[in-house]
Amino acid sequence: MNHYCTYFDRGYLAQGVALWRSLGRHDAAAQLTVLALDAEAARVLRGFGEERLRVLDLAELLATEVELAAVQATRPRTEFIFALTPCLVRHLLATEHKIQRLVYLDADLFFFADAAPIWRELGGNSVLITPHRYPAWHDDLARYGRFNVGVVGFRRDAEGRLCADWWREQCLASTALTGDGERFGDQKYLDAWPAKFSGVAECAHAGINTAPWNWARHRFAIAADGAVAVDGTPLVVFHFAQFKRISAAWFDSGQLEYGIMPWRLRSRLYGEYVAALERAEAQIRALLPGFALPRRGWRASLGAWHLALLRIFWGQFWWRTGAHLIAGRLGLGRFSGHAMAWYRRRQRRRK
Repeated sequence: MNHYCTYFDRGYLAQGVALWRSLGRHDAAAQLTVLALDAEAARVLRGFGEERLRVLDLAELLATEVELAAVQATRPRTEFIFALTPCLVRHLLATEHKIQRLVYLDADLFFFADAAPIWRELGGNSVLITPHRYPAWHDDLARYGRFNVGVVGFRRDAEGRLCADWWREQCLASTALTGDGERFGDQKYLDAWPAKFSGVAECAHAGINTAPWNWARHRFAIAADGAVAVDGTPLVVFHFAQFKRISAAWFDSGQLEYGIMPWRLRSRLYGEYVAALERAEAQIRALLPGFALPRRGWRASLGAWHLALLRIFWGQFWWRTGAHLIAGRLGLGRFSGHAMAWYRRRQRRRK
């Protein structure tokens, strides 16, 4: 078996189910352990009755992770959620002896091709991390870190477990979202791994954890059969971070900071993802009547007035018609990331 893990609550249930369905299609040997953060998520996942989909209740994890339980009582929910990542990884490596290799996946990932390249990237190493791969003009590296937590792999050997233990200790101490260059949730700690531990591999595959923040530095090609290539290699798994439903036909792409993805590419990637979310909604409703993918609403999506104007101008909000997602900017939106980077540099100079 190829062992994976993730976590989510009802709010990300549709994304989590879509992730599992896509993973099952592209890795016949996959077993996914989901840390269910509420009763609704646990009920639906168990209701599927699938052998390769294992559910771990949050209460069960907290019973063995006493320090994590203490964190839950004192930390804001967002910061507590970030402390779960290393605790879940460490718990599975410590208690599930059949797991020799484990890959953590964020719940808003979606597989487009064979997952085997992830395991090849881990290879004989103890740890696998994926660089953010920001475009050269982007300036968030120091704030968010060199690496993204969306895809992280561990081997159940001495160095892999040592790394997981250290990560857990740091996150139990702080998962503050300060963006101060020292800490950012569970993520900034990954910067220290290559120097601190041996056997840490930096993923070199452009199609693994491809995301809104790095699409602009890559070359994409869509074949006649719909297969997507990134820099000449298959798109394995895309990270749909910050993508939210606003209303029945409108979506918030969350891409203002990085450049609005061109029409053909976003329709291919995000169009398939929206369809997968809708299929997941239907499957969930069969077990949880009345369930619907949460809607963010226009007020929350627009935000402060000056950002609202920028989001509207650059085409961050997409209207879905059939399989297409329309921004209405005729390609202009792809330059929004450059503009926002210039704006941030200007603001820093003023300070």
